[in-house]
Amino acid sequence: MAAPALVALAHGSRDPRSAATVKALVDEVRRMRPDLRIEPAFLELSKPSFQTAVDKLVRAGFDEIVVVPLLLTEAHHAKVDVPEAVATAMARHEGIQIRATSVLGLETAFLDVLDIRMREALKESRVRELDALVLASAGSSDPLANQSVARLARLWGTRHKLPVKAAFASAAPPATAEAVRAFRGQGRRHIAVASLFLAPGFLPDRAAELAYEAGAVAVSEPLGAHPEVARTILARYAVGAVELVPV
Repeated sequence: MAAPALVALAHGSRDPRSAATVKALVDEVRRMRPDLRIEPAFLELSKPSFQTAVDKLVRAGFDEIVVVPLLLTEAHHAKVDVPEAVATAMARHEGIQIRATSVLGLETAFLDVLDIRMREALKESRVRELDALVLASAGSSDPLANQSVARLARLWGTRHKLPVKAAFASAAPPATAEAVRAFRGQGRRHIAVASLFLAPGFLPDRAAELAYEAGAVAVSEPLGAHPEVARTILARYAVGAVELVPV
């Protein structure tokens, strides 16, 4: 019996770099599990759509699919858009079983990826010292989602023994530039910003631009197609696959 197929479901973006990063991440997952059928898909703005990916898998003979939402927080997309997409797909294909897992979330292991991306940014900017950090994410109208970012920021600050502020590109204060200016108001001059986004796009670009204008000395790239992110996708898949097993 074939293992359930895996759909890595991202939000989607008009920025082609975003879809390219997601597909590179899927390639990384495939390298780790060449035995699995793995497809990328997007909720909107990018192709293939989730329904297109499901149709493709059904034509290939799969009747069990595990969906891993490539989302960093449990906000609206995770709570509403993903379940609706799954329900629509199951209604279109009688007899198919689709299980959506928990989102990628904010694993503490992602701090290692943040460190790598930050070292790359500091090297490129020729920065040798820091006295503050800002952890910039998309932001949400869901306060619990924003609190999860704040918790990760505190862990990151403890790791480096530096003050860290969580900041948001939309929907919640403080904005990334505001966080940088707040640190500068305390007399700190070597402030770096980490991009807690999965892939490049409008929001991380805008956050970076405004952070530099506010006085940041470096801004890192998003998490991207890192093996740690790929391993987390497979960990979520493993749980979803078990949940599909009849009791």
